[in-house]
Amino acid sequence: MIMPIVMISLCLLFGIGFLVYKNRNIAGKEEENTAQDFVNVVDIKDNFLYTLDGYVMTYVRIHPISIELLSDKEKESLCNSLTAELSSISKPFKFLAVSRPVDISLLLEEYTNLLSSTEDHIQKALLRNEIYQMNDFALSGDVVERQFHLILWEKYSAGIENDLLKRTKEFVKKFESVGIKCDILQSYDIIRLCNLVNNPAYQDINNEMSEEIGDNS
Repeated sequence: MIMPIVMISLCLLFGIGFLVYKNRNIAGKEEENTAQDFVNVVDIKDNFLYTLDGYVMTYVRIHPISIELLSDKEKESLCNSLTAELSSISKPFKFLAVSRPVDISLLLEEYTNLLSSTEDHIQKALLRNEIYQMNDFALSGDVVERQFHLILWEKYSAGIENDLLKRTKEFVKKFESVGIKCDILQSYDIIRLCNLVNNPAYQDINNEMSEEIGDNS
């Protein structure tokens, strides 16, 4: 009587263990697939990013302009001119705005050196106050630079890169014709942008490392 009970208990324990092991494997696989789908990048090369779902993309950085220096009439004229330039665009594009942390350590170091070298009491007070304010900004995470980008894309096919790059250059010309400077991102800049989008605290990596990552990806 004892043996059947022992056998049944062992079978139950084995079954429970198998189910736990199976569920862990399924959960791990789902987590891995989700992370891969989230990244959605196959390669980054030259001016292009290639995605897992079969698209190739280009990125354009729009340089900021100080609209505070423009009169209301100049602002209206700029908006009308840009609207007219973009009205002929038939294919979709995306606008992306990201915040990049700004490293102010060199500026703080310069102010600290000035503070230690000056004998002027008023200048010392002004520098101390400025250093205090900058440290406060740095600790609060408010020292950021807004960056603006456009994303253009095409479904991947052989030779589509030439057509996409041509369309991207035409897009840039439309902005530059109204006095807004733009740059088409290279591979290392695309990598920086991807890092910045996925990690807002990301600051920078050097060009050599970026190019190496782009060549190996």
